[in-house]
Amino acid sequence: MEKRQIKENIYWLGAIDWDRRLFDSLIPLPDGTSYNAYLIEGSEKTALLDTVDPPMEGTLMAQLEGVSKLDYLISHHAEQDHSGTIGRVLEKFPQAKVVVTQKAKGMLMDLLQIPEDAFMTADDGQTLSLGDKTLKFIHTPWVHWPETMVTYLEEDRILFSCDFFGSHIATADLFITDPCRVHEAAKRYFAEIMMPFGKIIAKNLEKLKDYNIDMIAPSHGQIYDDPAWIMDAYRQWVNGPPQNLVALPFVSMHGSTRQMVDYLADALVQRGVRVELFNLPVTDIGKLAMSLVDAATIVVGTPTVLAGPHPAAAYAAFLANALRPKAQFLSIIGSYGWGGKTVETLAGMIGNLKVEVLDPVLCKGLPGEPDLQALDNLADAIADRHKEQGLI
Repeated sequence: MEKRQIKENIYWLGAIDWDRRLFDSLIPLPDGTSYNAYLIEGSEKTALLDTVDPPMEGTLMAQLEGVSKLDYLISHHAEQDHSGTIGRVLEKFPQAKVVVTQKAKGMLMDLLQIPEDAFMTADDGQTLSLGDKTLKFIHTPWVHWPETMVTYLEEDRILFSCDFFGSHIATADLFITDPCRVHEAAKRYFAEIMMPFGKIIAKNLEKLKDYNIDMIAPSHGQIYDDPAWIMDAYRQWVNGPPQNLVALPFVSMHGSTRQMVDYLADALVQRGVRVELFNLPVTDIGKLAMSLVDAATIVVGTPTVLAGPHPAAAYAAFLANALRPKAQFLSIIGSYGWGGKTVETLAGMIGNLKVEVLDPVLCKGLPGEPDLQALDNLADAIADRHKEQGLI
């Protein structure tokens, strides 16, 4: 695809990855993704903002064929899907300086072996003139690595945000045509990589509040030509209270745990509590992460395997612990054959979560009447806690 004009002398470059279905060997990509780079031609200088994932190198280099000079290559983030083609671009434009934060300089030297004399570091708030266009660099650490920054184009009021406000969508549309689709993709993106750094992201959002931003151009997904709604969504995801929602990831081998899950889900609904079930062997883990953005309570359902939780349930607990959601309550339900340490093992895996642990319900074999009563009691406890928090 050829480079495409956003505004006068400002162009989208990059590649649309229609086929990619997994990111970092971890994150599902149901809609593919894009790697966005941007070219800004000032009256005196020209800058390229970010590059593309190395497998898409040929696409970017073809787009740069008609570019006669490049003075600056702005690298917002050292991860290879944005920086991986820097070396190839420098081969074509050896005079270009790579503009980065001080921390990114060291990371790119380590990750890509770019020579030190190729860099120019930018302080927080520093500007760079291209002649009739001015770039302002704003450090945004932990969005989502420690070295990240964004660039504000002052004259055109465009924020080039890299991973900040991004979404994994492969589409030929340059600007957003379906906000509902992008909202879901952006929430998934936030849940999977931004949620652990929510408090720091809140500070970065605060840094942007005094800027007049007419457009946000991220490095994944479409360009926001009406950016207020995505910034409001981020504020809600970061600062808003949890919702009246129970996220219930589970796995069942022979049906006992599934009976307990279904019974608890029905009991919660009867008490006015929303619940979302995630059958882990078939779950899109990104959907579970999105639920964790909102959930006030997490309940893990698991059978006992070799005296401990099923590995899929352990993975769900590990994921929740890594993502650090805003959930306030947690419990465990499941079945066992002769004994084990399921509760102790899972409890030891959630040290990052600031939650109240509600009484778990484990039954031997199929759930009987006492077990079902215990599940009713758990549903009562969850509903009561949600009411105390003003969620119901």
